[in-house]
Amino acid sequence: MIVPLEHVLVLALAVFLLGAGCALLRRNLIMILLGVEIMLNASGIALVGASLAWRDLHGQAFVLFIMGVAAAEVAVGLALVVYAHRRTGRLEADHFNKLRE
Repeated sequence: MIVPLEHVLVLALAVFLLGAGCALLRRNLIMILLGVEIMLNASGIALVGASLAWRDLHGQAFVLFIMGVAAAEVAVGLALVVYAHRRTGRLEADHFNKLRE
């Protein structure tokens, strides 16, 4: 492996923290979904780096499943966002608190 595993894991950690910051600090539903998607990509980076370092292809195969889950999450999540926007006209997460009552 050309790049050391530590560098790949630092990159994955940085990308994960960016995604977590986006998901936690933003109030727009689309930005929250984007943050979750970035966190899934960071876990994929870490798995590919580890599988290359340990010369085992199971991590790369697992990344394909993560990509499939991410695609399904985007499809369902965006359908829910479109439905919520049509129903209320807003996309701020603070306005969707009906389950608290």
